[in-house]
Order: sequence, then structure tokens, then C-alpha cells
Amino acid sequence: MAGSVNKVILVGNLGADPEVRSFQNGGKVCNLRIATSESWKDRMSGERKERTEWHSVSIFSEGLAGVAERFLRKGSKVYVEGQLRTRKWQDNEGKDRYTTEVVLQGPGAVLTMLDGAPGGGGQGGWGGGGRAAGGAAASGGDDWGRSSGAFDDDFGGG
Repeated sequence: MAGSVNKVILVGNLGADPEVRSFQNGGKVCNLRIATSESWKDRMSGERKERTEWHSVSIFSEGLAGVAERFLRKGSKVYVEGQLRTRKWQDNEGKDRYTTEVVLQGPGAVLTMLDGAPGGGGQGGWGGGGRAAGGAAASGGDDWGRSSGAFDDDFGGG
């Protein structure tokens, strides 16, 4: 369908340390669990209520995966922009299962640390071509682990 948009924006906190897996081709994926919460006042009781949603995020961009692996920890507050993707897999009993997750891959992928790097101050952001918070940028535009070089030059990565 022409003119459709698949874009997800989340601001939340990591529920666990990032989980990184490497592929045989040298690429890697970084998986995050992000909690987003909303609160409201119940009209009937006047009581404060809260609901938390958990989101699975997979980062296939090598630069962004490296940033997440090095700087994010359980409790880190992050801003992410990615796309929804549903994948099919089989459980141990051979039954088909489906998982919908937010994928950060390509030039539209953005990861911004909202509470600053550990031991540092302020915000740090990395995205796919746009200006990032804090002035630091690495491309999310690589596909399955090819680095654009922007991250390497600015942060000594390799």
C-alpha cells in the first residue's frame, strides 16, 4: 500500500541489561526489554492507577547495538525509534509461534539515552542520519553489521 507508515516511538526504562548475540557472519543483534508506563486517576474511587507495558526491541544496526551493549543497563531511560515486525518461529513442541517486536535497523533507527552515559552527564544519542541529542551520532543505516564509520571515529569503536 503506497503511503503507509510503520514507525514506533518508545520512551521507557530497560527492565534488564541488554542481551547481545553474535551471528556467524560477524554481525550481532542486541535485544532490549523496555517498560513504558501510564498513570491516571480512577474517576469512581479517586485512586491513582498505573499500567505498565513491556516491549521487545531488537537492534540489528552494529553501531546502535554496540552503544546499547556498552552504555545501557537495567533501569536506563531510553528513547527509541524503529519499526514493528512480526516473526514466526517454532517452540520446543514444534508449534508455530509469532512474536511482534520493535526493530531498529536501517537509516530510520534511533537510540537515545535520556539519563546520560554511566559515569557521564547529560544526554547521548545515536541515530540514523539525523542530528542526535548531545551532538553524538552513529548511523543506524547499516544492514546486518556493517559499520558506517561515524561511531568508530567519534568513540573509538571498531
